[in-house]
Amino acid sequence: MANERMNLMNMAKLSIKGLIESALNLGRTLDSDYAPLQQFFVVMEHCLKHGLKAKKTFLGQNKSFWGPLELVEKLVPEAAEITASVKDLPGLKTPVGRGRAWLRLALMQKKLSEYMKALINRKDLLSEFYEPNALMMEEEGAIIAGLLVGLNVIDANFCMKGEDLDSQVGVIDFSMYLKDGNSTKGTEGDGQITAILDQKNYVEELNRHLSATVNNLQAKVDALEKSNTKLTEELAVANNRIITLQEEMERVKEESSYFLESNRKVGATKDRTADGQALTEARKQLKEETQLRLDVEKELEAQIGMRQEMELAMKMLEKDVCEKQTALVALRQQLDDLRALKHELSFKLQSSDMGAKQKSELNSRLEEKTNQMAATIKQLEQSEKDLVKQAKTLNSAANKLIQKHH
Repeated sequence: MANERMNLMNMAKLSIKGLIESALNLGRTLDSDYAPLQQFFVVMEHCLKHGLKAKKTFLGQNKSFWGPLELVEKLVPEAAEITASVKDLPGLKTPVGRGRAWLRLALMQKKLSEYMKALINRKDLLSEFYEPNALMMEEEGAIIAGLLVGLNVIDANFCMKGEDLDSQVGVIDFSMYLKDGNSTKGTEGDGQITAILDQKNYVEELNRHLSATVNNLQAKVDALEKSNTKLTEELAVANNRIITLQEEMERVKEESSYFLESNRKVGATKDRTADGQALTEARKQLKEETQLRLDVEKELEAQIGMRQEMELAMKMLEKDVCEKQTALVALRQQLDDLRALKHELSFKLQSSDMGAKQKSELNSRLEEKTNQMAATIKQLEQSEKDLVKQAKTLNSAANKLIQKHH
């Protein structure tokens, strides 16, 4: 089982690497007829079938990986849409066909790696479907789930209504990967590391854009605060002016009352014409002061309205800044996760390089022993030929002696 897990993991590495490289070179959306994509689904199907427990039915024993895939919608709510779409497809009649359709829809959604990680992290649920030493229950399954992150850089589009997924035969075509047999062992993880770096660069670029947006919003908030301070100062000046005008109005009213009272008391002794002019001037001044007060009150109301609008705009900007900061924290967390995954893949890549070197040395020793054995065999064959010649010579000599004797 350990050898099977290792072989399936290596095949998954080759399949994912070849699919990413060929898709990037092709430069277009992939469809179901694309050979590397077909082989990838075949390899994934073998990985999901490894170590499956057989369930007895009235038709016999049945092994299907559709059961574990159905669990994903309970772990990740976003997967419920895929499961519902698979169940609604009219052409699917077997659990195997539903599982194949689920893999294709998850790849189209670019969530296959996320769904597989969520499934592998729940060993307690998987134990119902897999043996303890199955690939999905061991470390190799987690490694494959990490490698699937690189597939997020490719675009795929499938039309499964006319595709017969129930009767397809999943056979791995090893000839597609034999050309990589003599390549440098150190480049096994380049495909997935490149994909992770692409994701990292995208997140960092998005982080820079968000930082620039936050800085712009902060500058706007500072400008609004300065404007609000200025408006507050102007409002205080306007309030002081209103108070001054009110005091002047009170003074004018008192003066008018005083003039009227004086006119009543000394009306017979003073010229009424002069008193009427003074009263007219006082009334005129009072009217002007009243109009000035109304103008100031209107200006004050306008200033208060502008201040309320500015406060509302500041609240909206503060809310927007909080949302942007929350998104920024989430993106930074994703960046840290991607960096951790990169370090983990680098470490595993170094371990695989050391194993490859040991295998190369052992292979060299075996080739040397094989050459020695081949040389020994040749010597034995030559000796056999010499013995045959000697036997023939002795036989002819014996025949001659027999003839002479007769």
